[in-house]
Amino acid sequence: MSDIEIDKFLERWAGSGGSEMATAQTFAIELTELLGVARPNVSDKDGDFLDYRFERPVTLTHTGRKRKGRIDLYKKAHFVLESKQFVTADTKDKSTLEMFLEKDAPKQAGHGKRGTAKFDDTMLKARNQADNYARAVAKEDGWPPFLMVVDVGHVIELYADFSRQGQGYNQYPDGNRYRIYLEDLRDEETCDLLRTIWTDPYSLDPSLKSAKVTREIAEHLAELGKSFEGQGHDSETVARFLMRCLFSMFAEDVDLIPKGSFTELLIKLRGHPQDAEHALAGLWQAMDTGDYAHALLTKVKKFNGGLFKDPTALPLDSLQLGLLIEAAEADWKQVEPAIFGTLLERALDKKQRHKLGAHYTPRSYVERLVTPTIIEPLRNDWRDVQAGVQRLTEDGKPENALKLVQDFHHQLCEITVLDPACGSGNFLYVALEMMKRLEGEVTSLMVELGDTKPLLTVDPHPWASRPVRACAA
Repeated sequence: MSDIEIDKFLERWAGSGGSEMATAQTFAIELTELLGVARPNVSDKDGDFLDYRFERPVTLTHTGRKRKGRIDLYKKAHFVLESKQFVTADTKDKSTLEMFLEKDAPKQAGHGKRGTAKFDDTMLKARNQADNYARAVAKEDGWPPFLMVVDVGHVIELYADFSRQGQGYNQYPDGNRYRIYLEDLRDEETCDLLRTIWTDPYSLDPSLKSAKVTREIAEHLAELGKSFEGQGHDSETVARFLMRCLFSMFAEDVDLIPKGSFTELLIKLRGHPQDAEHALAGLWQAMDTGDYAHALLTKVKKFNGGLFKDPTALPLDSLQLGLLIEAAEADWKQVEPAIFGTLLERALDKKQRHKLGAHYTPRSYVERLVTPTIIEPLRNDWRDVQAGVQRLTEDGKPENALKLVQDFHHQLCEITVLDPACGSGNFLYVALEMMKRLEGEVTSLMVELGDTKPLLTVDPHPWASRPVRACAA
């Protein structure tokens, strides 16, 4: 894909607005050509090309009543794509395609004033409509992993659900990057993302990469644990040393300490591992107090929670240092936090394990409990709130719409999650992560409705403090 091709595409579609050429179908066809993927099928017959076509017919069921609908663009086991145009009084609730195909279609500039409450309301309707279409096709084809909401010539919003069970579509990859603007197509990674949605969407499931990286790292660290135990160190000391190493590896990849600094420190120690014990202990002592870390030649943040209260490091030999370096060089942003439980289970002696309650439950098992008991009820309430926002916005009551979202966010922040067993904390982590994803959608709508950044947030607090979010008995 050349720069010339991208320039032509952007020149043709940027600011296209409501001109007669700017049809959803034409945009989609030219986008597929730009990406180098197969073009959608066009048919006047409802039974043709049902796996990949424009205007795919579906039957929608609402409160027991059935009605017909058409998906703007559908690809089985890949996505539902829905387009919307900013509407006027006589074009209410019509899709982009319907408006453009009418000979007397009003000549407007795209969605009118983008960034207004009306525009946001229109995009929200499109997202909910896409969700309804996904629900309709799921009966025969299964749930598609992606929903795409398109404002032709302006933005593509991405929502994903890889569960294949319709557990709820979340902003993909997150609340900060789910919107792809036309200019973003100059970025090859963005084009690769869209291309993969068209060709192999399930490969984008972050849990796949996370699981792979987690398994590889766990193998390295399990070998380390056995090595330390073979030297006579007790299981609890080994586990706590490895936990401090793990956190340091994660911290450098998410910029809690200077990026790559922990890995660089380990690499510098290669060839003289006898100095590693002193260097690591000094770093962790600085992380506990928030002081200058001589090993990194910089001051570091203070990390509370007690992990570095005891900064003791174990002496390392060349093999052990090499295993730590291999683990540190992985992308820890992709690591499943449940690895902490895995490490405890693998590093501790079986006879000692029960003393620390160190039992690891795989994430998939956790989601089977967390989704129906916590997330599904919350998402049902959230859909009701979204419907209320649409009605209030249409009635010219944006303040009431904002208040409705704010009240739901406050309710979300006040929820307490209790894990009575609380071995590795995996139930709490998964519940917190899924609630944070929902919160991202809520706060995004709050900002679009004119609110500033909310003061409350969904986060972990100990049982005794207030407000309580997630806690352990």
